[in-house]
Amino acid sequence: MNYAETLAYLYAQLPMFQRIGAAAYKADLHNTHALMEALGHPERGLKCVHVAGTNGKGSTSSLIASILQEAGYTVGLHTSPHLKDLRERFRINGRMVGEATVVRFVEEHRRAFEPIAPSFFEWGVAFALWWFRQEGVDIGVIETGMGGRLDSTNVVTPEVSVITNIGWDHMQFLGDTLEAIAGEKAGIIKPRVPVVVGEADGPVAAVFQRRATEEQAPLRMVDQKAPLPHPSALAGPHQERNARTALAAVEELRQRGWRIADEAIARGCTNVVANTGLRGRWELLGTAPRTIGDVAHNVDGIRVLRAMLAREHYTRLHIVLGMVGDKDVARVLAELPREATYYFCKADIPRGLHVDILRVQAQAAALNGEAYASVADALAAARAAAGPTELVLVTGSVFVVAEAL
Repeated sequence: MNYAETLAYLYAQLPMFQRIGAAAYKADLHNTHALMEALGHPERGLKCVHVAGTNGKGSTSSLIASILQEAGYTVGLHTSPHLKDLRERFRINGRMVGEATVVRFVEEHRRAFEPIAPSFFEWGVAFALWWFRQEGVDIGVIETGMGGRLDSTNVVTPEVSVITNIGWDHMQFLGDTLEAIAGEKAGIIKPRVPVVVGEADGPVAAVFQRRATEEQAPLRMVDQKAPLPHPSALAGPHQERNARTALAAVEELRQRGWRIADEAIARGCTNVVANTGLRGRWELLGTAPRTIGDVAHNVDGIRVLRAMLAREHYTRLHIVLGMVGDKDVARVLAELPREATYYFCKADIPRGLHVDILRVQAQAAALNGEAYASVADALAAARAAAGPTELVLVTGSVFVVAEAL
């Protein structure tokens, strides 16, 4: 198979949560353990940082990876989902894995993998760990997909575990209280492995404190009011919080003997986008009119978006909005600004919420606008309607932003 044929095989054979939702979710680690066995256990002996949380996982993971790269280490980075290219999920020192490596892996292991019937994400975790071992990385930064306790990535034993924050997302899988969701995220805490928690208080903090005590894991709660010693290329107060969390994780690595100079930390924060290829985080997509894309897709993410909008100067706001059907759509819509003009759309995935349903629900939340046949049509209409002093925002789903890039 060539690369295009390999991708077609993967998408046809492996159920993908990002596309179809719950049908692809595997609520145990049985498949992942079977994949590790088939590959000779690439997770064993891998030095890594394991990152979970509701929001900010990708940014925090990228900051940590960038800093380690600037410190001179060979750094693997596994994130999800991808925006344009599957290979975005698999990077070493910022470079995406080569197409030939993906093809070779599938050809060599498809016979062993097919009886296991892994999901797309399970396959991706196995591939990342295999590739990192093949390339002899010094350390990997591994972002969870969903939750933590039953996430496929939870076969690693990291140098430090990181939990960014807890919010409302994936409640049908993780629980209908913040404490229950925190309990799932806390499942990545390992015996005697330091854990960094970026944001938590009250009963949620108590969940992490209890689990850390049970596992005899040193717990560091990040002081989010502390001055940020190094500016980050990622904009916004939420990214400052992510940076503090990343720096706390780096400090734990230092205490475990990793040599990371202050200069490397500063460069890593400054060069995070160039070093890791991170996209879709308040990203400038166009000018005249100013057009921003952001992958916010849950209640806390939209609240951050509102804070970012408050920092902008514009005379009128246009929002290109699409969502997936398994989110808490009503709660998300309630957080969006009512004064904007909306351009409703659906990303080209089965899991996307039908545009007419989105428009009706949005109207019930006093959000006014029209429905469009595609993301491209909605974006074109918004940009055509917006004057030079107005702002166009594309948001609501990773997949909507991906089609706008």
